[in-house]
Amino acid sequence: MTGERMDLSGLRGFAAERMDPTQRRAVEGLAARARMDVLDAIARAGSGHPGGALSSMDIYATLWLCARVAPGDERAPERDRIVVSHGHTAAGLYAVLGNLGFFDIEEFRRGFRTACSAFEGHPGLRVPGVEWCSGSLGQGLSVGCGFALGLRQLGSPGRVFVVLGDGEQAKGQIGEARELAAKYRLGNLIAIVDCNGLQASGTVAEILPQGIEAKYAASGWRVCHADGHDPAALYQALRSCCGDSTQPTVILARTIMGKGVSFLENRFESHGRVLKADECARALEELRPLAEANPWQVPERGPDRQPPEPVERRVLAGQPLVYAAGRTLDCRAAFGAALNSLAAANRGRPGAVPTVLDCDLLESLRLREFRRDFPAHLIECGIQEHNAATVAAALSRAGVLTFFADFGVFAVDETYGQHRMSDLNATSLKLVATHCGVDVGEDGKTHQCVDAVGLLANLWGFQVLAPADANQTDRMVRYAATTPGNVAILMGRSPCPVLTDAAGRVLFGEGYEFRFGQADWIRAGDQGTIVSFGHMVWRAARASDSLRRRGVRVGVLNLACPVELDAARLREAAATGLVITYEDHNERTGIGAQVGAFLAESGLHCRFGRMGLRRYGLSATPDCQYEQLSLTAEALEERVLLEMS
Repeated sequence: MTGERMDLSGLRGFAAERMDPTQRRAVEGLAARARMDVLDAIARAGSGHPGGALSSMDIYATLWLCARVAPGDERAPERDRIVVSHGHTAAGLYAVLGNLGFFDIEEFRRGFRTACSAFEGHPGLRVPGVEWCSGSLGQGLSVGCGFALGLRQLGSPGRVFVVLGDGEQAKGQIGEARELAAKYRLGNLIAIVDCNGLQASGTVAEILPQGIEAKYAASGWRVCHADGHDPAALYQALRSCCGDSTQPTVILARTIMGKGVSFLENRFESHGRVLKADECARALEELRPLAEANPWQVPERGPDRQPPEPVERRVLAGQPLVYAAGRTLDCRAAFGAALNSLAAANRGRPGAVPTVLDCDLLESLRLREFRRDFPAHLIECGIQEHNAATVAAALSRAGVLTFFADFGVFAVDETYGQHRMSDLNATSLKLVATHCGVDVGEDGKTHQCVDAVGLLANLWGFQVLAPADANQTDRMVRYAATTPGNVAILMGRSPCPVLTDAAGRVLFGEGYEFRFGQADWIRAGDQGTIVSFGHMVWRAARASDSLRRRGVRVGVLNLACPVELDAARLREAAATGLVITYEDHNERTGIGAQVGAFLAESGLHCRFGRMGLRRYGLSATPDCQYEQLSLTAEALEERVLLEMS
């Protein structure tokens, strides 16, 4: 290449039988130019991770140049997806994307790791070409599984490539993802492991030896090897993975940490080493001959495609199911019935039929009928919640209506880190957490999710809902299915009576429409208000009815959205002169803390009390738990009278 642009389009989609020597030199020139940009950007920023970025560079250059994704086509439904799991190599990723014309490379060089820049220290979604914001190691292969499952469900020809580091192969979640990919025969999933043998503190062999090849082979993957610094060899290995296959493939790419700079190569200290000015100049001089011998010209960017419409906009909510007064049933049964109803209403609509990820809890989550009627839409992950949470989130990003259902202690507590990454990735996950609170019963404190509201309140991109009965559950499930973005639905385990007003009319029946952020008056009263949510609301209503028979008029306000407080109705509650929060949740982080803060910040003066959990519960029935923890309807009634005395 001597100034004129070379046509490399034949490599796109790995269409050419092989990469010829001239094309290889062009890719080497791209990689050399990108390595120089990495060192320049890190030196300007004064921080970064050059070692892995230089190590993975030839992988990135070959992959992005040859996969079916190009500048302007980052949103094309039929594109290949490329996921970077070891996000600390972000500088290398940005440098390749910039040199391929996804954005102005100077924006990266000047803005890396600076305020008001899209080029964060780990890959961010604001950068064109980045499919997933990564940072927590070990999650990338799960993301790849979610994308691969999604493309299959949508009938897309796209493939999914996941680039990982060898050090992160120690993560258990990668093992979970390997097994799920093999079970579902994800032949459209290709993993590339950057095997440089080093990580932040030393060699992989010293820190925790990894039998990487044996692990993948044992899980049922096809294993290939390649020189990770030879674009032609990488191309051949990648092309061999792109035929028709029902077996996922991993390419173990032999690389060198700090490749291209003599004093950085094969040194674990290069992982996060920032070069001094004279060192940077020396490194650039080492890289310059290859870059100048094969000068890279940035291709012109094509016209941008418009983002596809969110799948939720195309979902039909179906006909709500109404449960009659006098019935008592658990909210999870209403969840399962609503799923079946939604799936039937959207049959034949790609992406709009709900796909549910389960972790060996079909019966407890009331999903057996759904699996019977829509078997292709039930992804059984086994006991691997971390992987399931990430797969579900990525599946939603692929354009499939996705529910991840599990017990609260697993759905929220155990997988909080995964949901935090989902929040950062603007996914559209529908998270259903059952068995919340001490209502889980005899399973005891290990299974008591008593902090779901507090944890999810930390995630700005999650709407948090808590149904008070089966009817409200049905409406919330339909709302979640037709609303873009992350929605969490929290419910207990035990059956709840269908809620009625004081006259016996069903509260959430015909004509009721759930509105996010709106609280519901369950009972009226001008002498005080009990504020509750979820499976405690019916007990609050029972206490209110009992108090009314004693001549005390206390209202009940259902905070159906326990994080998004209804300011207008809380002001109405405060106007009664007494507010008591009542919840099966840690008192420090639940609605008691949030309502108390709202009253104080709003300057609302009323008596205020909290009833919630101050310790873990026992292995006992829910009724016994509430009695031991002073959370029965009778205890609530006495607390109201005490506050009024």
